[in-house]
Amino acid sequence: MRARALFAALVAALGCSGPEYLEPEQGGRDYQLQGEYANEAFGAQVIAAGGGRFDAVLHEGGLPGAGAKPHEGPLPAATGRDDGDTLTLTGDFDGALRDGTLRVETAGGEVAVLRRVERASPTLGAAPPAGAVVLFADADLGAFAEGELDPRGFLAAGALTRERFGSFALHLEFRTPFMPDASGQWRGNSGVYLQNRYEIQVLDSFGLAPEPNECGAIYEQRAPDRNMSFPPLAWQTYDIAFTAAGFDASGARTSPAVVTVRHNGVVIHDKVPLAGPTGRGDPESSEPGPLLFQDHWNPVVYRNVWLLPR
Repeated sequence: MRARALFAALVAALGCSGPEYLEPEQGGRDYQLQGEYANEAFGAQVIAAGGGRFDAVLHEGGLPGAGAKPHEGPLPAATGRDDGDTLTLTGDFDGALRDGTLRVETAGGEVAVLRRVERASPTLGAAPPAGAVVLFADADLGAFAEGELDPRGFLAAGALTRERFGSFALHLEFRTPFMPDASGQWRGNSGVYLQNRYEIQVLDSFGLAPEPNECGAIYEQRAPDRNMSFPPLAWQTYDIAFTAAGFDASGARTSPAVVTVRHNGVVIHDKVPLAGPTGRGDPESSEPGPLLFQDHWNPVVYRNVWLLPR
């Protein structure tokens, strides 16, 4: 962890990431303004961009996974700055955010008043079923060959399980830090490697378009069907059904690994065949493999991790 801390300090010194806030009360007014706003007709996601600057996107019908209608091409977007009283947004739509209420006017002249909402995954806190292997609960690192606790008792990124697994159902909960000055792969980056071969990306991708390297992606192979990311510092869930690749006696692959992923309770990959290992994943074989919670030099944490072998 010392090497990780030294690298993180170097990254911060180079201006790649800026501050990393681990609790909502540390994030100040920028964190208080960032978030989701909705009524029965629209949903808006307001994203902090550092120094009182913000980006926002507008969804027709509600928020992603909660009524938002499919939209071809980029969503209506706006940018703005907070003056300490009101965040004013301009762009494809106009908006004014004050005291937890966002008033928007669309390009077509439609006016809507949106209230702040705080969503929680329907699988948050899911209990392990009979036969499940509990990998992390109550600050116990016994299931990990490599792993450390963060100061609050959560599982820190950079953990590798002792046990190796074939096919399984996996539940985990993760939390990305609030890093308003960072962007892209420097903003709350981690990843869950299934069998240490196939990465499901973990990242602060709140409000962004789904891409093959954003949160929920099968890293660099397939973007999620929709971006179900909650704002940073919210606890989020992955529920993953994984079927291991098949091999014959000669070691030739006879069937690909297949994965279904639910992000915050919504299916974002449905029985997707995997082309092969992702990123720095281990080579495929008939052998089972461990789970890796990737350390990408950001303080991403995990809790309530359990696995049901299949």
